[in-house]
Order: sequence, then structure tokens, then C-alpha cells
Amino acid sequence: MEWLKNFNSAVDYIEKNLDKEISYDEAARTACCSSYYFQRMFSYIAGISLSEYIRRRRMTQAAFELQQSEKKVLDIALKYGYTSPTSFNRAFHGVHGITPTAAKSTGITLNSYPALSLCFQVTGGEAMAYRMEERRAFRIVGIRIPLKEDMEENQRIVPLFWKSVCEEKRFGHICSLSDRTPGEVMGITVYKNPASIFYYIGVETEKEVPAGMDEYEIPAALWAVFENEGPLKESVQNVFRRFCREWLPFSGYRYAGLPDLEIYPICGRDMSGGHSEVWIAVRSEKADEKAE
Repeated sequence: MEWLKNFNSAVDYIEKNLDKEISYDEAARTACCSSYYFQRMFSYIAGISLSEYIRRRRMTQAAFELQQSEKKVLDIALKYGYTSPTSFNRAFHGVHGITPTAAKSTGITLNSYPALSLCFQVTGGEAMAYRMEERRAFRIVGIRIPLKEDMEENQRIVPLFWKSVCEEKRFGHICSLSDRTPGEVMGITVYKNPASIFYYIGVETEKEVPAGMDEYEIPAALWAVFENEGPLKESVQNVFRRFCREWLPFSGYRYAGLPDLEIYPICGRDMSGGHSEVWIAVRSEKADEKAE
């Protein structure tokens, strides 16, 4: 429940600063997580990126002002952070499908995007099976690719990375390093700071790091483990989405902000479907409150 409160407080901060500079870091602090993880969680909850949400909310407010005041288009553009009329026109048209000048006319259809609020909702949704696992720290070795703070861009980068790796000999090389029984190959998102975000494809191993590969130690943690079936991209993204929307707000846990793990059995090059697990590190809200 605390996580639910913190997330809504972060959205309140954004709403109060639509006509000012919005700091992603400040919003994340309010939500009690890093900027990267706040943007990631936000994209799963809202279904759009944080930057797109802010753009839609600003253009919604800009449309109201254009129709209800005598302010010039340029003044409203400046109010919502656009120093160039061209960039404001482009953003406004992207949301409403018309120019800001045209929006001043009556009888014009505009789009209104309401503020986001995460709350309890009673539904007849399907069960989300999970188990809790405690694991000691362990080491993975594999190859990695840099990610960005833009969640939408990352969701394009990662599937393409998997595709390229699975079509090359190095996928077999990675799998051969596994010294676990049964062997598993992992997809791992690692955030250190805005300039250091990587996605790894690797295996748990104690073997030496081959040339051209990297290693990373996954910290000891308590993990919520979700099993799933189906296409790699769609099913894994859906697990994260349901974790943020359905499981975490009511679980009594907080997101730990550690690397997220996608775990697949080593079964050849076809990673497009089949069984997989998603491991997400969490902390107990009660344990955190006692520590405070």
C-alpha cells in the first residue's frame, strides 16, 4: 500500500508542475526509487512512456487555455516549456490532430487526457501465480548491449538483441559456459546510473570470462518469481505489466530496484516461445518500516 501512495504522490508532483520544469529525479524520489526504475514502472502502469504522458497532459491543458482565454499561441507554448512555435505546433498536432490556432475555433474536436491515478479496482481478473525465493549472490557471464532511459526504445532494442544473438554462434558459446544443472540462459537488465544501463544475455557460471564477454554479480535478494508461457517479447512484457498493476500495489512488498531476470531453459536457438520465468527482487514493507 505504501508503494501505491508513493506512486500517486509522484504523479501529483508531475501534475503540479505541468507548466514548469519537471524533474524525473524528483518524481522518482517521491516514488522512492531511481529515475530509471520509476520511468520503467510508469510505462508498464500507464501503457505509455513518462515523457509521452507529460506531453499529453500538457497539450490537454494547453487546449483548454486556447479555448478559454485570449492568450496568444506563443505565450501558451512558452508556458508549457516550448521555446519554439514549431515544436509546440508539432506536439499539439501529435495529440489533437490540429494546429493550436485551429483549436481556438468552436466546434473543433480535441482530445482530453486525464491525470493518471493508481487505485484499488475490483475485477474478475485471472490469477497471477507466483512463488517467493531467497537466493544468495551469484555471478553471470555473457554479452551485453547498452540501453537508454527511454523505455519505449529499450522495448525495441532488447528483442532485436535476442534475435541477433540467437542467430549467431556466440549464443551456443554462452550456453556452454553454464555450470548449473539444469542449465538456464538469462536476460538481465542492469541499471547503475543514467550513463550505465545494460541488458545482458548470460548464464550463471564460475568459469573464466571469455574474450568479448562481460561478467556481473547479481546481489542476494528476495525474489518474486512468475512463471509464464508464450512468445518471449509479449509474455515477458505482460508479466512486468501485471506485476506493476496487479501484484505489487497489494502485496505488502516494495520493488527493490535490483536487476530484473528473465530465465529460459537452454533448449536450442528458438527463444520465440515456450516456458520462462521472470524474477523481480522485492523488499518487505514491514521490514523496511522496522528498519526506519
